[in-house]
Amino acid sequence: MRSLLRGPARALLLGGVLLGVGTLHFVSPKPFDSIIPRALPEESRRPLTYASGVVEVAAGAMLLAPRTRRLGGRVAFWLFLAVWPANIDAALRGGYPGLPGFAGSAAAAWLRVPLQLPLLWWAHRIAHRPDTDVESDR
Repeated sequence: MRSLLRGPARALLLGGVLLGVGTLHFVSPKPFDSIIPRALPEESRRPLTYASGVVEVAAGAMLLAPRTRRLGGRVAFWLFLAVWPANIDAALRGGYPGLPGFAGSAAAAWLRVPLQLPLLWWAHRIAHRPDTDVESDR
């Protein structure tokens, strides 16, 4: 089956997602603070939340512009790789204490761990072929 998202549409969608989630790091930082691994000092949680928000917003913005799309894909790839250990840590701890309901549950945390793989793949594809169809990349 051919992908519904082809060419720049893949980058635009991922860019929009990253802009939205990155903005949430500033609008509502507490849930993101709870994702920071407990091995890191408590006073570093909010600065790390803001730093990751800055990187998400920057990657999202780069993905929107054709001239910076390839770099945005690379930044998004490394961002997803960098936050993966936090998702694994949250799953091992039993969830995200700062998030309500299912979103904060152990099940949701465990679902996020393998979901990093398609995000990594998506960012990698954009970084290496920012304006081509996924099916033609094979």
